[in-house]
Amino acid sequence: MFKKLFAPVDMTTGTPWKKIILFAIPMLIGNIAQQLYNTVDSIVVGRYVGDNALAAVGSTGAVLNVMIILFVGIGTGATIMVSQYLGAKRREELAGTVGNCITLMFITAIAVTILGNILTRPLLVLLKTPAVILDDAVLYLRIIFLGIIGLSFYNVFSGILRGLGDSVSALIYLLVCSGINIVGDLFTVIVLHMGVAGVAVATIAAQVVSAILCLRKLFSMKDLFVINKSHLKMKKKYVSQIARLGIPTSITEAVFSMSMLVIQPLTNSFGETFIAANTILMRVDALAIMPAFSFVTAMTTYAGQNMGAGNVKRVEEGTKQGLTVALVVTAAVTALLVIFSHPILGLFTKTEVIIEMASHFIKILSVGYLFLTAMECLSGVMRGTGDSVTPMWISLISTVIIRIPLVYFLVNITKTEEMPLGNYNMMFISTLICWGIGLVITIVLFARGKWKSKGIVDGPGSGEMPRAEGSAA
Repeated sequence: MFKKLFAPVDMTTGTPWKKIILFAIPMLIGNIAQQLYNTVDSIVVGRYVGDNALAAVGSTGAVLNVMIILFVGIGTGATIMVSQYLGAKRREELAGTVGNCITLMFITAIAVTILGNILTRPLLVLLKTPAVILDDAVLYLRIIFLGIIGLSFYNVFSGILRGLGDSVSALIYLLVCSGINIVGDLFTVIVLHMGVAGVAVATIAAQVVSAILCLRKLFSMKDLFVINKSHLKMKKKYVSQIARLGIPTSITEAVFSMSMLVIQPLTNSFGETFIAANTILMRVDALAIMPAFSFVTAMTTYAGQNMGAGNVKRVEEGTKQGLTVALVVTAAVTALLVIFSHPILGLFTKTEVIIEMASHFIKILSVGYLFLTAMECLSGVMRGTGDSVTPMWISLISTVIIRIPLVYFLVNITKTEEMPLGNYNMMFISTLICWGIGLVITIVLFARGKWKSKGIVDGPGSGEMPRAEGSAA
């Protein structure tokens, strides 16, 4: 039974919504754990170092996101490929994909480590990071970049495990990561008094350990594939496919990250109190979107395996069922966050004005979480089938053409003598509008059905790989 629990799940058979839910449950638990240790970061910093330190850590997100977009692309491309090759039972292609991914990740991590440490301060200055938090923000980011290889390997390898239908192992390693990070936060900040540096050190230590565990698991999956030295040598067949599938996702993430960079000066202009409120909002915001992204990953894997097996009709059936469940779960979680926003936000800071501000922002965004869930689930299905270009265009339109001009426009037209900087509520109203328009565009493009012809394999292989049945079977 224990061995069966950790076996990859075959999502090409059985009731779609049951397979999606059973795969998504470990994902949801894992996302809660991940959010927990992110939350502990903020609680420890906010409570034991101060609100300025909390703002310093929060102000680094845009820069960090820009620097790791290549990892996101490689991870997405590899996840799609392994899920489709698993569905088609292509053993050799599975090994080649994973091996090439390991090599690509290593090369990319070295490049990002170097660039990250060089560009950190100039980018934060360019973003008009307040001088009072600048040094802490620079210190935090430089330490994170020194350990970026652990963070990148863990996130990509756990994504590959999920693409193979193994969400349970990914969950276990994430729980290990969370535990190490929480203990590390408390020890480095409270005992060693290392401040934001301690939080960064704890984060990279946890990621390195979890990355090693993920890699060990991948090399142990000999019933599905065996990786040898030849698979680590980069080959055009795999690299080009990873690039074709991953580059659009990297562009999507780059667009989002660049939009954050463009908007960050506007965020910073409202001062340290707003930045701190926005920081804890992002932590709670992540709780609201957790169901969405748990089901996105489940539906991406589901779509990939069934597209690899050549069953488009089953992909359509699972999309309807999975989306319905995802919306119900998101609505329930959002309602709880709105009702209990004050006690939850009070965990991060004792400053009442920050709590009130963040609570108000949650109420503005609440309906938008349903828009985001539907949009991301449909985009996840398209990516799983091999169509990562359409979600890229949706992101470009909704973020670059709509969100960025809209947020500056709304803030500027609300400037008054009482609010010379404009109404900061417009920062979140613009996000709500962006999600709504993005959902409409996604529905229209999904209905066109271009994704149905984007599979990377011709169909099931010769049957050399046994069907793997996990606990969801």
